[in-house]
Amino acid sequence: MKEEYEDLILKVTGAEALHTGAKIQTLWSGYGEIVRVHLQGSKRSSAVLKHIVLPQEPRNTTLSHQRKVKSYQVEMTWYKNYSTNDKCRIPECLAAGSFGNEQLIVLEDLDLAGFDLRKNSVDVTGMESCLSWLANFHGRFMGAEPQGLWQTGTYWHLETRPEELEAMADKELKSAAQKIDGILSSCRFKTIVHGDAKLDNFCFSGRLPVVAAVDFQYVGGGCGMKDVAYFLGSCMQERECERLVPGLLDHYFRAESSR
Repeated sequence: MKEEYEDLILKVTGAEALHTGAKIQTLWSGYGEIVRVHLQGSKRSSAVLKHIVLPQEPRNTTLSHQRKVKSYQVEMTWYKNYSTNDKCRIPECLAAGSFGNEQLIVLEDLDLAGFDLRKNSVDVTGMESCLSWLANFHGRFMGAEPQGLWQTGTYWHLETRPEELEAMADKELKSAAQKIDGILSSCRFKTIVHGDAKLDNFCFSGRLPVVAAVDFQYVGGGCGMKDVAYFLGSCMQERECERLVPGLLDHYFRAESSR
């Protein structure tokens, strides 16, 4: 790790020394990594560092590369300028900055806050916890302008996915895509959406009834149902969705109305 990066982390955490721990995740197409940093002499025993390294030569199509670069800029803006509450918990941002073609985001380690469980599958209770997070998140930002974020949030926003649309094998769904997108874009109640609300991006707790969420590269304006549908699709197969979705949607709307 570069000395200036170490100095920044030591300054914002009040630590006397640090050492880099295990890699948590490699970023998409090798655009950096997320690592845990262990601290000495700080009230925090660790922090999480998201280190983005933008390649000099794009490794993917120009559109894909540009979308990814903007996503990291949006995420920095999110962590710097937006806040939530305990009902839709996110990691505290300790520092965020750009250094040439590299970007650093220093975050609270959610493991230390009790959100130390990651799940590949969940039961109905687990899905309800995540839907409660989404309901409170959407309710908190209902009617808000997504300043500095994606004007239209979500990872699968149609306007930013012309290559994927062209490659779709389901011709009936492909032909309906523009109409579906138009209905979602013209919805009456708009909010800020997480944008990539899959199960992988929720952190669970063994002792708390709530969850936390991470990864805000595609946060922006839109219809909250985009998050809900994407989340449910990341948890269940089609037949299970048909059986459980009505009750889960009821839970989501109850949580939103009671916030």
